[in-house]
Amino acid sequence: MMNVVIFNGFSVVPPRLMDKSDVHGLSYCWRRNNPSRILPDSLICLPDTCGAGGGDFSKTAVLDWAICPAPAVRRSFPPEVAIHVVKLACEMPDLCRRSISLWDCQELRKQLIADGVVKCISTETIRRILNHHKLKPWRVHFWLGKKAPRDEHFHSQITTICDLYTRDLSNDEIVLCFDEKTSLQPRIRLQATMPAKPGQPVLVEHEYRRRGALNLFASFNTRTGKVFGRCYQRKRAAEFIDFINQVDQATSPEIKHIHIVLDNLKTHKTKAVQEWLAQHPRFHFHFTPVHCSWMNQVEQWFSILQRKRFRIADFVSIDEMERKIMDFINEHNNQAHPFNWTTKSVTKVMAFVERYLQKAS
Repeated sequence: MMNVVIFNGFSVVPPRLMDKSDVHGLSYCWRRNNPSRILPDSLICLPDTCGAGGGDFSKTAVLDWAICPAPAVRRSFPPEVAIHVVKLACEMPDLCRRSISLWDCQELRKQLIADGVVKCISTETIRRILNHHKLKPWRVHFWLGKKAPRDEHFHSQITTICDLYTRDLSNDEIVLCFDEKTSLQPRIRLQATMPAKPGQPVLVEHEYRRRGALNLFASFNTRTGKVFGRCYQRKRAAEFIDFINQVDQATSPEIKHIHIVLDNLKTHKTKAVQEWLAQHPRFHFHFTPVHCSWMNQVEQWFSILQRKRFRIADFVSIDEMERKIMDFINEHNNQAHPFNWTTKSVTKVMAFVERYLQKAS
């Protein structure tokens, strides 16, 4: 077993020891004539333990000792501590009567100390234990229960929409993605927003006045990337029919098939809407599966609108907000481009569905 010598507050692991009289021209840890660094006579190393060799520093040599900067007595925890950490991480905090939603390393540390498992432990130690067991209890992933099963019907809907997005369209058909962005508020600020200055960001008054709200109805052309939008005070079947009427008027008569991808909102399936579809046979509705808004490409455009136009909701009036929205749509259409949607975009999802169906059967 290797000897460990405590010297000047360090754990020193000496090389092979030998009698001092056998050493000539060695490298030393500190200069021989330094009175503040005196080595014990028993701690002498062989020349081959020095990386530079015995003769490289014949006059001003220093001894090449292996010094471990860690404390002489290392703090360690028994395996039971790791078991407690893993057990807590695999349970919700409510079971410990903690009013927090998720565990993190700091909260786990507090709980271990409160339970009397340890008197003291660092968050990094807890993090290493969790990493060893591939646990990250602070992360959240949403999933769906049996209320929205991933069955054959789901498989068919996904396949149909993916085919509309990726296949080559004929000259007489287009694919539009439709949805509503609701409750857009002007939020009139009590003081004017001040632009950025050197060393100062944009300043926005915290208080604001509410002055109504608008609902944006928008359709996104999957092949050109252009957006057609209108704002309405309400979101009913009547507004929806008015919007698709305007889409009908804005679309060239040469287009014989207008495929519209939309969600399962009740206003999209009312009796009035069905009657309108019967009178306009070139329109074909394709509904996304439940809780699959990511399949609707207009949602991606809505995120761009939110980030670039509504990050600061500061409009003088609701009329100005509507005008600014339409200006944003026009600016977008001047440099519009489609999203890069390929069959690979849903390959992983479809593979998961296949595995799900196999297990269910």
